[in-house]
Amino acid sequence: AGDGAAAGSSGYANSGYSVYEEENERLTESLRTKVSAIKSLSIEIGTEVKNQNKMLSEMDNDFDSAGGLLVATMGRLRTLSRGSQTKLLCYMMLFALFVFFVMFWIIKLR
Repeated sequence: AGDGAAAGSSGYANSGYSVYEEENERLTESLRTKVSAIKSLSIEIGTEVKNQNKMLSEMDNDFDSAGGLLVATMGRLRTLSRGSQTKLLCYMMLFALFVFFVMFWIIKLR
């Protein structure tokens, strides 16, 4: 009777082991799928970071050139302001009239 009980419990242990093994295989496959998804996501993030860094570098270059243009414009304005105030006022009035006529023309075309 002791031998039958031992054999029965051994069979139960083997079937339990099989259930755990199947569960482990299922979890391993699930983990493998998740790791693969994370890997592809991290590769996409890396690609996006490279693209963003490239765009930031281009923007930096654009801002540098715009800064240079602004410095040159400020230099011209200083040169203009050193001249007579009447001449500066005349230029500003002409510019204002030009802008007014351009706006008037654009509104009239609508």
